[in-house]
Amino acid sequence: MNRVLVPLAAGFEEIEAVSIIDVLRRAEIEVLVAALNSNMLVKGTNGITIQADTEVKDVSVDTIDMIVLPGGWGGTYALADDKHVQSILREMDAKGKQIGAICAAPFALNKAGVLKENYTCYPSVEEQIREEGYQGDKAMVVEDANVMTSRGPATALCFALEIVKKLEGHEKYQALREGLLATYCQ
Repeated sequence: MNRVLVPLAAGFEEIEAVSIIDVLRRAEIEVLVAALNSNMLVKGTNGITIQADTEVKDVSVDTIDMIVLPGGWGGTYALADDKHVQSILREMDAKGKQIGAICAAPFALNKAGVLKENYTCYPSVEEQIREEGYQGDKAMVVEDANVMTSRGPATALCFALEIVKKLEGHEKYQALREGLLATYCQ
Protein backbone atom coordinates (compact mmCIF):
# COMPACT_ATOMS: atom_id res chain seq x y z
CA MET A 1 0.00 0.00 0.00
CA ASN A 2 1.30 3.43 -0.93
CA ARG A 3 1.83 5.90 1.90
CA VAL A 4 1.68 9.68 1.48
CA LEU A 5 2.81 12.33 3.95
CA VAL A 6 0.72 15.52 4.10
CA PRO A 7 2.40 18.00 6.47
CA LEU A 8 0.14 20.71 7.84
CA ALA A 9 1.16 24.06 9.31
CA ALA A 10 -1.06 26.76 10.78
CA GLY A 11 -2.57 28.73 7.92
CA PHE A 12 -2.84 25.81 5.48
CA GLU A 13 -5.53 26.02 2.76
CA GLU A 14 -8.33 23.73 3.94
CA ILE A 15 -9.90 22.90 0.56
CA GLU A 16 -6.54 21.70 -0.72
CA ALA A 17 -5.58 19.68 2.35
CA VAL A 18 -8.96 18.01 2.79
CA SER A 19 -9.36 17.26 -0.93
CA ILE A 20 -5.95 15.61 -1.05
CA ILE A 21 -6.46 13.60 2.14
CA ASP A 22 -9.99 12.53 1.22
CA VAL A 23 -9.34 11.52 -2.39
CA LEU A 24 -6.18 9.59 -1.52
CA ARG A 25 -7.97 7.71 1.27
CA ARG A 26 -10.83 6.89 -1.11
CA ALA A 27 -8.15 5.33 -3.33
CA GLU A 28 -7.01 3.26 -0.33
CA ILE A 29 -3.73 5.13 -0.10
CA GLU A 30 -2.51 5.51 3.46
CA VAL A 31 -2.29 9.21 4.31
CA LEU A 32 -0.15 10.35 7.20
CA VAL A 33 -1.14 13.86 8.33
CA ALA A 34 1.74 15.45 10.22
CA ALA A 35 2.00 18.61 12.31
CA LEU A 36 5.14 20.71 12.53
CA ASN A 37 5.17 20.50 16.32
CA SER A 38 3.52 18.74 19.25
CA ASN A 39 0.25 20.68 18.82
CA MET A 40 -1.65 18.04 16.87
CA LEU A 41 -4.60 20.37 16.22
CA VAL A 42 -3.64 22.48 13.21
CA LYS A 43 -5.83 25.45 12.27
CA GLY A 44 -6.19 26.37 8.63
CA THR A 45 -6.43 29.80 7.06
CA ASN A 46 -10.24 29.82 7.29
CA GLY A 47 -10.46 28.59 10.88
CA ILE A 48 -11.01 24.89 10.21
CA THR A 49 -8.92 22.66 12.49
CA ILE A 50 -7.56 19.25 11.51
CA GLN A 51 -6.05 16.78 13.93
CA ALA A 52 -2.68 15.45 12.79
CA ASP A 53 -1.59 11.83 13.20
CA THR A 54 2.01 12.56 14.11
CA GLU A 55 4.78 15.15 14.07
CA VAL A 56 6.86 15.71 10.93
CA LYS A 57 10.08 15.13 12.90
CA ASP A 58 8.98 11.54 13.55
CA VAL A 59 8.51 10.64 9.87
CA SER A 60 11.19 8.66 8.03
CA VAL A 61 11.49 9.05 4.26
CA ASP A 62 11.95 5.28 4.06
CA THR A 63 8.35 4.81 5.27
CA ILE A 64 6.64 7.05 2.71
CA ASP A 65 6.20 7.00 -1.05
CA MET A 66 5.25 10.64 -1.56
CA ILE A 67 5.02 13.97 0.23
CA VAL A 68 2.29 16.46 -0.75
CA LEU A 69 2.20 20.04 0.50
CA PRO A 70 -1.08 21.97 0.57
CA GLY A 71 -0.91 25.73 0.06
CA GLY A 72 -2.11 28.71 2.01
CA TRP A 73 0.51 31.41 2.62
CA GLY A 74 0.75 30.98 6.38
CA GLY A 75 1.22 27.25 6.06
CA THR A 76 3.54 27.56 3.07
CA TYR A 77 5.94 29.93 4.81
CA ALA A 78 6.01 27.61 7.84
CA LEU A 79 6.71 24.57 5.62
CA ALA A 80 9.45 26.51 3.83
CA ASP A 81 11.05 27.40 7.17
CA ASP A 82 10.69 24.00 8.86
CA LYS A 83 14.01 22.13 8.88
CA HIS A 84 12.31 18.71 9.03
CA VAL A 85 10.03 19.38 6.03
CA GLN A 86 12.93 20.83 4.04
CA SER A 87 15.11 17.82 4.89
CA ILE A 88 12.36 15.37 3.89
CA LEU A 89 11.87 17.18 0.58
CA ARG A 90 15.58 17.05 -0.25
CA GLU A 91 15.88 13.39 0.76
CA MET A 92 12.75 12.43 -1.21
CA ASP A 93 14.15 14.16 -4.28
CA ALA A 94 17.58 12.54 -3.89
CA LYS A 95 15.87 9.12 -3.80
CA GLY A 96 13.66 9.95 -6.80
CA LYS A 97 10.51 9.67 -4.70
CA GLN A 98 7.35 11.57 -5.58
CA ILE A 99 6.79 15.16 -4.40
CA GLY A 100 3.68 17.29 -4.80
CA ALA A 101 2.67 20.85 -3.97
CA ILE A 102 -0.34 23.02 -4.72
CA CYS A 103 -1.15 26.73 -4.66
CA ALA A 104 1.58 28.66 -2.79
CA ALA A 105 3.38 25.49 -1.64
CA PRO A 106 5.74 25.24 -4.66
CA PHE A 107 7.48 28.12 -2.85
CA ALA A 108 8.53 25.60 -0.15
CA LEU A 109 9.74 23.17 -2.84
CA ASN A 110 11.81 25.92 -4.40
CA LYS A 111 13.38 26.78 -1.05
CA ALA A 112 14.39 23.12 -0.66
CA GLY A 113 15.91 23.15 -4.15
CA VAL A 114 13.64 20.36 -5.43
CA LEU A 115 11.26 22.31 -7.70
CA LYS A 116 11.93 21.29 -11.28
CA GLU A 117 12.05 23.54 -14.34
CA ASN A 118 8.34 23.31 -15.24
CA TYR A 119 5.75 23.99 -12.57
CA THR A 120 2.53 25.79 -11.78
CA CYS A 121 1.22 27.51 -8.67
CA TYR A 122 -1.32 30.06 -7.53
CA PRO A 123 -1.10 33.12 -9.84
CA SER A 124 1.38 35.69 -8.49
CA VAL A 125 3.31 33.15 -6.38
CA GLU A 126 5.64 32.60 -9.34
CA GLU A 127 6.91 36.13 -8.70
CA GLN A 128 8.41 34.84 -5.44
CA ILE A 129 9.76 31.67 -7.05
CA ARG A 130 10.77 32.35 -10.66
CA GLU A 131 8.85 33.11 -13.80
CA GLU A 132 11.02 30.87 -15.99
CA GLY A 133 9.30 27.51 -16.35
CA TYR A 134 6.03 28.75 -14.85
CA GLN A 135 3.19 27.13 -16.79
CA GLY A 136 0.42 29.43 -15.55
CA ASP A 137 -3.02 28.24 -16.55
CA LYS A 138 -1.80 25.93 -19.33
CA ALA A 139 -2.75 22.94 -17.15
CA MET A 140 -4.39 22.29 -13.78
CA VAL A 141 -1.52 19.96 -12.91
CA VAL A 142 2.06 20.14 -14.15
CA GLU A 143 4.42 17.20 -13.79
CA ASP A 144 8.18 17.47 -14.25
CA ALA A 145 10.33 14.46 -13.31
CA ASN A 146 9.26 13.41 -9.78
CA VAL A 147 7.51 16.69 -8.92
CA MET A 148 3.81 17.41 -9.44
CA THR A 149 2.35 20.90 -8.91
CA SER A 150 -1.09 22.44 -9.15
CA ARG A 151 -2.68 25.91 -9.08
CA GLY A 152 -5.05 26.29 -6.12
CA PRO A 153 -8.28 25.42 -4.32
CA ALA A 154 -10.38 24.87 -7.47
CA THR A 155 -7.78 22.47 -8.93
CA ALA A 156 -7.29 20.45 -5.71
CA LEU A 157 -9.61 17.61 -6.70
CA CYS A 158 -7.93 17.15 -10.08
CA PHE A 159 -4.51 17.35 -8.40
CA ALA A 160 -5.47 14.64 -5.91
CA LEU A 161 -6.81 12.46 -8.73
CA GLU A 162 -3.52 12.85 -10.62
CA ILE A 163 -1.69 11.67 -7.50
CA VAL A 164 -3.98 8.61 -7.44
CA LYS A 165 -3.18 7.95 -11.11
CA LYS A 166 0.56 8.25 -10.41
CA LEU A 167 0.52 5.95 -7.37
CA GLU A 168 -2.33 3.53 -8.09
CA GLY A 169 -2.80 3.54 -11.86
CA HIS A 170 -5.27 4.70 -14.47
CA GLU A 171 -8.04 2.24 -13.59
CA LYS A 172 -8.36 3.43 -9.98
CA TYR A 173 -8.04 7.05 -11.14
CA GLN A 174 -10.83 6.58 -13.69
CA ALA A 175 -13.15 4.88 -11.19
CA LEU A 176 -12.66 7.65 -8.62
CA ARG A 177 -12.94 10.40 -11.22
CA GLU A 178 -16.30 9.05 -12.35
CA GLY A 179 -17.51 8.34 -8.80
CA LEU A 180 -16.69 11.89 -7.71
CA LEU A 181 -18.34 13.34 -10.86
CA ALA A 182 -15.02 14.99 -11.62
CA THR A 183 -15.13 14.27 -15.34
CA TYR A 184 -13.77 17.79 -15.96
CA CYS A 185 -10.41 16.58 -14.64
CA GLN A 186 -8.18 15.49 -17.50
